[in-house]
Amino acid sequence: MASCHFPEIYAWIHGLPPLSEWRTRSLSLFLCSSSSSKAQPSLELSASRNLDSPPAVSFSISFEFGLHLSLWTSRPYRIIKPSSRRLLDEEAMFGLLVNFVEDVLQYGSYGNGSSTSSFKIPKPWSFSNFGDIFDLAFVTLAFLICVYEAPADLRSWCLHGLKSHLVNCISKDASKLLMKMIGSNLEEQWMRSVNLAITNWILEQQSGHHTIKTPSPLFSYALSAFGIWKVHLYCPVIATDVVSTSNPLTDERLAFSLNYNQLEGVIQFNYKLMIQENWVDVFVDTDNIRFDIVRLVSETLMNEQGEGASEKHFPSRISLRLTPALQNNILSVSVGKSSENATREIATEKAIEAGFEPPNSYLGLKISAGETVTTSMKPWKFEESVLGYSADMHWFLHDPTDGREVSSSKPSRLSLLNPKAWFKDRYSSAYRPFTRQGGVVFAGDEYGEGVRWRLCKSARGKTMEWELRGWIWLSYWPNKHRTSHSETRRLEFRETLYLTIA
Repeated sequence: MASCHFPEIYAWIHGLPPLSEWRTRSLSLFLCSSSSSKAQPSLELSASRNLDSPPAVSFSISFEFGLHLSLWTSRPYRIIKPSSRRLLDEEAMFGLLVNFVEDVLQYGSYGNGSSTSSFKIPKPWSFSNFGDIFDLAFVTLAFLICVYEAPADLRSWCLHGLKSHLVNCISKDASKLLMKMIGSNLEEQWMRSVNLAITNWILEQQSGHHTIKTPSPLFSYALSAFGIWKVHLYCPVIATDVVSTSNPLTDERLAFSLNYNQLEGVIQFNYKLMIQENWVDVFVDTDNIRFDIVRLVSETLMNEQGEGASEKHFPSRISLRLTPALQNNILSVSVGKSSENATREIATEKAIEAGFEPPNSYLGLKISAGETVTTSMKPWKFEESVLGYSADMHWFLHDPTDGREVSSSKPSRLSLLNPKAWFKDRYSSAYRPFTRQGGVVFAGDEYGEGVRWRLCKSARGKTMEWELRGWIWLSYWPNKHRTSHSETRRLEFRETLYLTIA
């Protein structure tokens, strides 16, 4: 059992004494051990000084178990004033944070590409929450270092020790601040680096027939401001729950392509208040719902070890439930209409054939009748419903050939052999129900007219909590690869949104 204390890293570094008071060349901070016994291996953070001029300090993460095993070392940071009571000033501490972020990104598939070579992180306007952001970046880096650099026999207890710190409330709040600081583009690359490490860890555990609870099977955060509610979410596909599968997947190359992807989603709602004399109307409508399945490794690696990047899951159903947390002020809830059902055009063809037979035979009269049914439907159907004071919104992907919901069905044997089936070459067809990258985008002008809650006037001046709960189904049907395998997975998330009635 791992023992993780995780003192505040920022506070420890910030409180290091000036170099003139050091009695040794390095100072260490205990992070994790495999048990409470000091004789067992431990993970430590060390600050080391060099003897050059001007003097500098560098930081390292290492295992100590009789031998010293270094896993990571930071850049050196010059000490401008060796006699200062603060070893590193705010400028140097910010530089160390950037060092953490850069090295996390280097573990992703984009680490050596141009997309990260010129990124810049703006300095925070306020350092009031800087310590929490700093600690989160460090623990994330330590987690990735243990996945990739730690010896196999030491890796497991180290990761189990780190994961509890990654999922606590302080880390989640700090994650929102860090994502806001680095910006959306780097946020995506950060999450791809983290979820690539999680995917590798899960696969390693599965190969040893171990069952683990991942440190962050789903990362999400919410923002509420300026008339918009926004939720970001990321989840490695391998960490989602399997709902149904046609047969166990034994094709290792196909498994590689399916496993090394993550779901990325953005949910945006517009909200608007209309204050009347005796009540308040809250209007919420869809601004944008976006989901993409994004590869976690390079396209070259996908082709070499897998069946290519186009063999991947796709969103097949999305369900969102929006609920006011306190309902004593709610008077009613109203939803808009669902999308129209498929139109069916029925055409009947009849033909009568008559022929004269020889005189001694009966007159032969042949009648043939045929009926042709043509179905015209959108691939995605939208429905709204009410449960108590909750508003439910659902998007279903339907098989255009028979109208079945894709998330609860599997392709027929005949369709698997049909090269023109709708799910074959599904990302390049002109009639594809996805974007060319394999995602979906639902805009408010096409799906749904919104929801209205009517509140009594006593709600004025209060800040209300709203819970957004969601379920996302991801399905795999063969694209270009010849296989009979199909499956559907599902993930669930929950976020809290805020609305001030003023």
